Amino acid sequence: MNMIFKSINPFSQEVIAEYEVLTNAQLNQKLHISETAFQKWKTTSFQERADKMQKLAQILRVNKEKLGMLITNEMGKILSESIAEVEKSAENCDFYSEHAEQMLKEEIYDTPFKSMSVYDPLGAVFAIMPWNYPFWQVLRYAAPAIMAGNVTLLKHAPNVTGCAKAIENAFLEAGFPEGVFQQIMIDIPQVELVIAADIVCGVTLTGSEMAGSSVASLAGKHIKKAVMELGGSDAFIILNDANIEKAVTIATQSRMLNAGQACICAKRFIVTEKVADEFAALFAQKIQSIQQGNPLQQGIQMGPLARLDIADKLADQLEKSLHQGAKLIVGGERDDCNFQPTLIDFVDSNNIAFQEETFGPLATIIRAKDENDAIAIANNHRYGLAASLWTEDREQGLQLARKIEAGNVFVNSLVRSDSRIPFGGIKKSGYGRELGTIGIKEFMNMKSVIIQ
Repeated sequence: MNMIFKSINPFSQEVIAEYEVLTNAQLNQKLHISETAFQKWKTTSFQERADKMQKLAQILRVNKEKLGMLITNEMGKILSESIAEVEKSAENCDFYSEHAEQMLKEEIYDTPFKSMSVYDPLGAVFAIMPWNYPFWQVLRYAAPAIMAGNVTLLKHAPNVTGCAKAIENAFLEAGFPEGVFQQIMIDIPQVELVIAADIVCGVTLTGSEMAGSSVASLAGKHIKKAVMELGGSDAFIILNDANIEKAVTIATQSRMLNAGQACICAKRFIVTEKVADEFAALFAQKIQSIQQGNPLQQGIQMGPLARLDIADKLADQLEKSLHQGAKLIVGGERDDCNFQPTLIDFVDSNNIAFQEETFGPLATIIRAKDENDAIAIANNHRYGLAASLWTEDREQGLQLARKIEAGNVFVNSLVRSDSRIPFGGIKKSGYGRELGTIGIKEFMNMKSVIIQ
């Protein structure tokens, strides 16, 4: 008998559905379908692709409540956040239906002969995606890849298999030919089979540093392009002249959205000494007022963590960090996957909550002497995904942003991914970019054409 994936409601711990993993023979059939689909899909016009992509956006919007409910039941975020995620995914489809052709137009070079770069699709993009944003993470890479003429194979996180199937059905309903978008239920040992397949031109993975390391190794072994969006321990830097009120509001949103389960959640709140007490007091107040509980209940602002093992790990990290000298200010209680919003203060760079990625509603305050110390603390990390910086001096904000070692720096704003702007990390947070003109070209053949 095949292996079974279970989908478990994180709030009630009830099994929602069970799914059989593909056999290798079934997987090879999917790869064959992908190959056949690509031969036709790469020859379609941008207009034909755009019409279908807009239809997909429409289907997502019409069904956003039903799809939102599916997200909430499978991974536990509150329903309003789930619906907003489906809407953002639809906007991404619209954006690339409108702009992909322009983004991929040929580039002409200034040479005495005719020379240019043209962008051709390469094949199937193999995606390994996480459960924390089960629609957005998929459509973030899939809309540009498919608009560019590639096809895709998705290995989604097993606990959101229902979402993976729903996305595949939406593509088919929108009129995309079979095989342009396929979700494949496979287990980890089958990943190399997919990467090795001739039709697969590259791998995009959003996940942990450990998952990225092993998949990147396989991609390297088979000489396939890879884009890795891995862990983060994002710095949120508050300087003396920051608007503390606004910074605290965004800090709470950034750390506690999706129950703190995002690579780009702010995780290290680095505050200059002069304003640290004021920031900490306000932050504690905001965090304490968050209502955690049943994600389908009116008035609840935070649902459970997605799985028991995630809650176990966070509880362990909290206990160790307090043992290492951090001070518990708010929260810390936990019941199964329900983890209360938590704030700890007086954390230093030797503390586990500083060094490791904490995936859940745990905020950490680190006190810095001044702005230079704050930047040094922010950069003293293995991860470099994103950061935000708070100062009323915009010119200084720009200067300091240049000194921060991260793939994205937001000044006086919530860190988020945006269809128009390239997104990705450095150091152990990965490499390559998604989104924007740079992102859409990651899995294209940038072909030089010279005519004498």
